Amino acid sequence: MKRELKNIVHQTRSLIKGGDKKKLRIYLDSFDISAIEDLIDELPDYAPLIIETMSANRAVNVFRILDVPTQERVIKKLSKLKLKELLSILPPDDQTALLGELKDEDLVQELMALLSPEDKLEVAALLAYPEDSVGRLMTPDYLAINKNITVQQTLDTIRKKGKNSETIDVIYILDDNGVLLDDLRIRDLLIVDPSTPISDIMDNRLISLNAEDPQEEAIKIFKMNNRVALPVINTEGLLLGIVTIDDILWVANEEYSEDMQRFGGSGTLDEPYLDVPLHKLVWKRAGWLIVLFIGELLTASVMQYYEDQLAKVIVLAMFLPLMISSGGNSGSQASTLIIQAMAVGDVRLSDWWRVFRREILSGASLGLILGIIGFIRIYVWHFIFPHLYGEHWILVASTVSMSLIGIVLWGSLIGSMLPFILRRLGADPATSSAPFVATIVDVTGLMIYLSIAGVVFGAILH
Repeated sequence: MKRELKNIVHQTRSLIKGGDKKKLRIYLDSFDISAIEDLIDELPDYAPLIIETMSANRAVNVFRILDVPTQERVIKKLSKLKLKELLSILPPDDQTALLGELKDEDLVQELMALLSPEDKLEVAALLAYPEDSVGRLMTPDYLAINKNITVQQTLDTIRKKGKNSETIDVIYILDDNGVLLDDLRIRDLLIVDPSTPISDIMDNRLISLNAEDPQEEAIKIFKMNNRVALPVINTEGLLLGIVTIDDILWVANEEYSEDMQRFGGSGTLDEPYLDVPLHKLVWKRAGWLIVLFIGELLTASVMQYYEDQLAKVIVLAMFLPLMISSGGNSGSQASTLIIQAMAVGDVRLSDWWRVFRREILSGASLGLILGIIGFIRIYVWHFIFPHLYGEHWILVASTVSMSLIGIVLWGSLIGSMLPFILRRLGADPATSSAPFVATIVDVTGLMIYLSIAGVVFGAILH
């Protein structure tokens, strides 16, 4: 823990024990919200008291960045008056996010009852959109103007209504029916004559989101267009709200966390690791482990099938771990590269054939490199330890070398193609995690290795 945070924790404890809430409020309000978040992490039992004590605007900013389980614990212990105050300050998109994340239906109903009639209608409308859609992220607090007014009238509108808008960096232009026509950045208004009609400075290069679009699509569009906010429309082109970059960053972080958990071969966790109940954590991990274990049992079946070959040339068994790890590693590499490329939009379903051709060449090249290293290793060890590989050492070296080429090539193809297959079936490519790919390649890699051994050793095995 940093020295500064230690001091904050110590001083906060002292003020809490002293019971002087006024001094505690002044002290807490003197720090930025990230420092208060760290303080709550160190003093989780005092989280409700800290939020209760802070000034409303500061408390809201801290509350917004807490994880959902902590938010829920705080909500349950806050006074009704403070809770109502916080909810009234929270923007509609944050109200929606909070109510959408909470699992306790009774608590959700209790919070809905504390909302103003206007907020209640807005939140209900946003919650009606699918959970992972852009509609869940948008806020109805934006600035929109009619195309028929002037720049001066627009600036007057900003002064009058800008305080209640999520952002004033971008102004949206509508026709008489509320259809979105264009957007203007604030700088576009400040560098022209105030009497200029808005229609004269429209560039008609509108970029928008659809309320029904998946949130992943919004992440890509924000990334490609360098915007702080984007408008959200319906199928008729009517402006419904806006999505700001801060919300997109939260979603991108959640998506990244979920993908990392899937890569590790487990179910996604809906809350921080240390807050997940032990039985739930075990269940999230057990599902994949069972599937992978059953898959790995097939390796025993493969080895049983080739039992006679292994018994006759027992030295082949020495290289089984090498074959399994090489194939699994190449498959995991390819899978990770393709999933990441899909996530950022570099690779699409239609690119599967190009990827297939590239992986044939790269997989064969990687296998050749490992095969040469394997052959050299056996060659050198034969002269250092003459009896280690027996009189047929050259056949052992050839088997290992050719097997590595085949297994690494096969692992690369499986690892690269599996994400395409899953995406085509409508599943998340991230589920083709490294352990899953490795399990498939382990079984098939053994078959490749022992089949090549059967061909190379020929009469010796028969």
